[in-house]
Amino acid sequence: MGILKERFKAKADIAAVEIKDLLKEHGSKKIGEVQLSQVYQGMRGITGLVSETSLLDSQEGIRFRGYSIPELQDKLPKAKGGSEPLPEGLFYLMLIGELPTEEDVAHISSIWQRRSHVPNHVFDAIDALPVTAHPMTMFVTGIMALQTESNFAKRYAEGINKKDYWEPVFDDAMDLIARLPRVAAYIYRRKYKNNQHIHPNGLLDWAGNLAHMLGFEDESFKELMRLYMTIHADHEGGNVSAHTTHLVGSALSDPYLSLAAGMNGLAGPLHGLANQEVIKWIYEMREQLKTEKPSKEQIGEYVKKTLGEGKVVPGYGHAVLRKTDPRFTAQMEFGKKHMADDPLVQTVWNIYEEVPPILQSLGKIKNPWPNVDAHSGALLVHYGMVEYEFYTVLFGVSRALGVLASLIWDRALAFPIERPKSVTTALVKRWLNGEDEIWGD
Repeated sequence: MGILKERFKAKADIAAVEIKDLLKEHGSKKIGEVQLSQVYQGMRGITGLVSETSLLDSQEGIRFRGYSIPELQDKLPKAKGGSEPLPEGLFYLMLIGELPTEEDVAHISSIWQRRSHVPNHVFDAIDALPVTAHPMTMFVTGIMALQTESNFAKRYAEGINKKDYWEPVFDDAMDLIARLPRVAAYIYRRKYKNNQHIHPNGLLDWAGNLAHMLGFEDESFKELMRLYMTIHADHEGGNVSAHTTHLVGSALSDPYLSLAAGMNGLAGPLHGLANQEVIKWIYEMREQLKTEKPSKEQIGEYVKKTLGEGKVVPGYGHAVLRKTDPRFTAQMEFGKKHMADDPLVQTVWNIYEEVPPILQSLGKIKNPWPNVDAHSGALLVHYGMVEYEFYTVLFGVSRALGVLASLIWDRALAFPIERPKSVTTALVKRWLNGEDEIWGD
């Protein structure tokens, strides 16, 4: 079955029994009360699903299986001579629930290297799109073209016991993760580098090989990719990309279909596309102010101008977090180590000093602090990746780690199809008048 599969199966069997016993004893217990405003306003704050891989705390930020980002940077294995965690280690942690050894991480690197071949028809499907298409359109097209390789789809068509669903889902997830860097790099080189492609290097780790295929051989850029792929991998189950992948997967759509759906969600400007919006906003500010390094005072005035026009400052605010995103902090520390004198990076830091007090002064902003998107683009620009429309593809490659680890768990625990109850405003009015029971089905 394979070492990783066997370890996952052992963990999943224990968890399935634990959850069954939990529901048997406490299944009817209420967890909080749903407010009408939550029903109408994006179900914000409603606890309605389980995602084991990570948990988002409003004060502490993201924790992967209980570990904070600084702890992961300290405890996860690293590439030889490197100082940033290898994403393979984070995937192992999310899947198995335990910190991996260097041997465990090397094993996953080897698996992904062996499974990384992308069929030619995938490139043909991408090439069928105009080169002007958005990189995320190409990325989702590539994932959908890969769906012909789905183990789960084949096994389901042949007839498979539901208790075994998790196994072909596991294989699909491993194949997908292994192939995504190749697909992403192909899109980048096709759109921005005159279709001059770079073959994979089987001696490199997963993120290092992505950097290589993109065309960046600087060791510190490889380190950035390792950090980037780790900190963007998951953000508990309720965000759009994670929830969409889970929702579509609950219909027993295979991991390719499920991830493609999640990536379409990630492409929205209120979700993953925000990282390109940050860089666009900074570029526009520098152009209007006619300087590559605006002063804090100039930044403050431009922020007020942006807000006065009814716009938002991209990269600031988060649905859950109420402090600076630890992912922002991790990137800021990387910047201090590798590019402290970069004018764009320094501008990001100056924005960080100016924006929160201005937003706080408005009195209506629950979270005036930066999120992960506020910093990531500036680091990429430093190394020459100025094509900000591509940034969300990198985000998507990373996010696949978390959502696919969760999808494997969904099938191992036999989670049912997700189908929340909806109501009409007419029924809400009758309920408010005491004429009907709104929560009946």
